[in-house]
Amino acid sequence: MFKLLTAAALVASAVLVPTAQATPDWHVGTPPLTTPWTDEVSPTNALPEYPRPQLTRPEWRNLNGLWEWAPAALGEQPPFGRTLGEKVLVPYPIESALSGLQKHEDRMWYRRTFQVPDNWKSKRLVLHFGAVDYDAKVWVNGRQVATHRGGYDGFDVDVTTALHAKGPQELIVWAEDLTDETYQPIGKQREVGDHGIFYQGSSGIWRTVWMEPVNVASVERLQLTPDLANQTLKVTAQTSGPANLDVEVTAYDGRRPVGVVRGKAGTELRVKIPNPKTWSPDRPFLYDLKVKLFDRGKRVDQIGSYAGMRQVGLQKGADGKLRMALNGKILFNLSTLDQGFWPDGLNTAPTDAALRFDLEQHKRLGFNTVRKHIKVEPDRWYYWADKLGLMVWQDMPASKTDAMPEPWRTQFKAELHEMVEEHKSFTSITVWVPFNEGWGEWDRTETGRIADDVKAQDPSRLVNAHSGVNCCNSHGDSGRGDLLDYHAYLGPATTAPTSDRAAVDGEHGGFGLKVPDHMWFGDGSAYEMEPDSATLTRRYVENQTDVLRSAEQCGISGSVYTQITDVEGELNGFFTYDRRVPKMDFTQVRTINKQIVDNANGDGSGAPDPGPGTPGTDGIHFYPLDGSGEDAVGNNDATLQQGAVYGPGKNGEGLALNGAGQYADTGAALLDTSKNYTASAWVKLNKADGSFQTFVSQDGDRDSAFFLQYSGQDQRFAMSFPGIRALSPTKPNPGQWYHVTGVRDVVKGELRLYVDGQLVASKSACTLDSSSTGNTVIGRAKFGGNQVDFLDGTIDQVHLYDRALTDTEVQALYESGR
Repeated sequence: MFKLLTAAALVASAVLVPTAQATPDWHVGTPPLTTPWTDEVSPTNALPEYPRPQLTRPEWRNLNGLWEWAPAALGEQPPFGRTLGEKVLVPYPIESALSGLQKHEDRMWYRRTFQVPDNWKSKRLVLHFGAVDYDAKVWVNGRQVATHRGGYDGFDVDVTTALHAKGPQELIVWAEDLTDETYQPIGKQREVGDHGIFYQGSSGIWRTVWMEPVNVASVERLQLTPDLANQTLKVTAQTSGPANLDVEVTAYDGRRPVGVVRGKAGTELRVKIPNPKTWSPDRPFLYDLKVKLFDRGKRVDQIGSYAGMRQVGLQKGADGKLRMALNGKILFNLSTLDQGFWPDGLNTAPTDAALRFDLEQHKRLGFNTVRKHIKVEPDRWYYWADKLGLMVWQDMPASKTDAMPEPWRTQFKAELHEMVEEHKSFTSITVWVPFNEGWGEWDRTETGRIADDVKAQDPSRLVNAHSGVNCCNSHGDSGRGDLLDYHAYLGPATTAPTSDRAAVDGEHGGFGLKVPDHMWFGDGSAYEMEPDSATLTRRYVENQTDVLRSAEQCGISGSVYTQITDVEGELNGFFTYDRRVPKMDFTQVRTINKQIVDNANGDGSGAPDPGPGTPGTDGIHFYPLDGSGEDAVGNNDATLQQGAVYGPGKNGEGLALNGAGQYADTGAALLDTSKNYTASAWVKLNKADGSFQTFVSQDGDRDSAFFLQYSGQDQRFAMSFPGIRALSPTKPNPGQWYHVTGVRDVVKGELRLYVDGQLVASKSACTLDSSSTGNTVIGRAKFGGNQVDFLDGTIDQVHLYDRALTDTEVQALYESGR
């Protein structure tokens, strides 16, 4: 609760006497790259826009501009009344060129003076710090008024009791940022960029500092939650001052009031909005709000705000797969990865127009979503996402990549929940992402609990517990949250939804192009470098075409392309890091993106249609291997390679192989691996150790399109794709005959394995099967461009089918060969 100082108390306060030291010089630094907005920044216009769009008041003062600055030593006393040796342009981090310092210090002092307008003297004075990275302490006129920990959330402090009655007021801020020396949440920041996926860190004040006068009773925060089903907007006004305050909330469509409610502050009120206009990327309509606060009938505060009416959820498509939905309709979330770094301002965009630019380009390119990647932006970024119509997946900034120890785990969770609390009212945010690729993750079960806690904190949005659950430092899928998120470079991922979670591709792509004179280090890399813009555009269109196929066939309902701009050593952007050069043909980009958003809606039209296949029990090719490689059904006889011979088989003779390069080649691609197929054989292993042995496969460009095999890694039979195996439950015995059948079912998106006529394993494998033009072979595989996994044993009665055999058909095939 705020308390007014009496006039006598104000007069009694000591008056600061500024020192007579010379004012330090300041000039902007020289970044490796400038942006179109670099030269617009000066001490007189450093981010002058109102910084809090969802809670506006007419009276305020911006404290951005030139501050005195000096490095700080551990234990050093604040520099009260002392001019510091350098100047810094706030709010640009000290490592940035726009700050004027362009260097790193672990600890630092900021100092300035300010005047309180005469007409504010009867009110409380609140200082607002948008963000200080990472630990901060604040003094006003020699009195410590605040401490704060956390580099991505703001803090406010009522400094009324520390003010002098008149004259200049001294403001001092101490900041400490040890970046990657600790386990603090830092996202992509490192003290020094590494020319790879991590970037130059940002320390100190990096968002707007400002002050405003408020009454003793005032609104401190609004929580706004649309309830589209009931045509209401839920509003909670959190206030300072006495209890039992009244609130009036009016919603406007332009100048026309469309709903009003009055009730108690601190309670959830519901503004009825009949037939609401919904917010969506195609039509991002926002209602204006006017909120009045009353104390015993007298109006004591009035603020402006806004909100959109929209509903986020999951919904089954006509194909039965669970997908992401907006306003009760399936809507594919087509996104880029947005790091939010700038060559001139690092963590801080040089101007508000620059902040808006990246979001405008998302719309220009046909995206409807942006994944804000392990960084939290100033409020105005979310305001522009709200206004322009972009859904936002909001990541929690990650710790370092290895597991966080205590007490950093507790701190991480506190900052996560504060991030959610501060951003719950922005319409554009539709998904919370607590973890990325396991960075900092310490326990899979705890990850699930954290996801549940975020969902409980904000049930109105989806929770992506772990983006990239298949990657890197991940502890595996916790099974929690609303989304199952795989990363795949170059990708896209082909994750299938479950009964209660939609499937998304959290990162893919990453095609790069070097643009001379527009690279941070003068060079860089990407997941796949291209020689020119035309090739880069072609590869993007091909990759996004696969995204559409993954959506139609596998059921992913969101994808995130890496990335909107180059960043330092990463050259995989639509734009160069300086935002000066577009790197692709944006007309082609927008065309394929529009196809995805328009068609990836789960209506079943793009689902695979493998056709009925060829009827019959013998299939389309049958190799009895009775002393010859004759194809008893088709016209593709197998030829023996590297001295392979015939020996005693399951029935008559079989093909005896020594595991050292021998196999049989059918001379053609016998199966269309983009459709359903089945491969079956009787096999007897000479050994069952840690070596892979493949019975039947079909060559691809680098790897076999499929492997019916013995997996040495698992010491089990398997029907496999690279990285995916449907495995038998037990280890086979050398010297024993087994009937092994592998089925590819593209409609169900799975691999099935049968041993001795019984289904023993199925594996979700919704991959984007491509037609294999390599030969079908018996007794080996191909991996990494090499012939591998030669069979050490005997194989007999190989059948190939252009359809997915049923359980009954596999059982009958087994019985026929006994």
